Amino acid sequence: MEPWNVLLASHVIAALFVIAIGPVQILRRSRDRIHRTMGHLWVAAMYYVCFSSFWIVSDGHFSWLHGLSAFTIVTVTLGLISAVRRNIPAHRGNMIGSYIGIAVAFGFAVSVPGRAIPRLLAEDLPTALYIAALVALSVAVVFISLRRGEGRRIQHAGRRVDQPAAAASSAGAVAGPQ
Repeated sequence: MEPWNVLLASHVIAALFVIAIGPVQILRRSRDRIHRTMGHLWVAAMYYVCFSSFWIVSDGHFSWLHGLSAFTIVTVTLGLISAVRRNIPAHRGNMIGSYIGIAVAFGFAVSVPGRAIPRLLAEDLPTALYIAALVALSVAVVFISLRRGEGRRIQHAGRRVDQPAAAASSAGAVAGPQ
């Protein structure tokens, strides 16, 4: 495995982001604008993790993880197509399957000695924990921001509906019955 570089660090951070967003997407009951926005972020991060993995090789050779990346690119794409076509069972199955795949890859990347993450955990645990905390915090901030924005959006939408109705009723009151 090569030493840490920008590609490897960004790959790991995107993978942590995907691991953190997954449960939020899977366990939330509501399939609303927040779900769609978080889903777009998740899909973008998944594609980045999968495509960037092809430039991260051990001794110039691909591993079974690269096959999993190729398969995940297909399943995420099928999940996206299913969502656009409103085929929710297929969308759910592809996305949950993709999440399970990345969780397996993450477990492998963290547990196999000699790989970059176990070396980082052994040599510089505070940095690893700091990065994981930053990723978790960023997911929480994005989610909370979207929730707050959703509340404001509903509140503003209510005002827009009420204002024309109020204007029409006051116009009717001024004009009076004819």
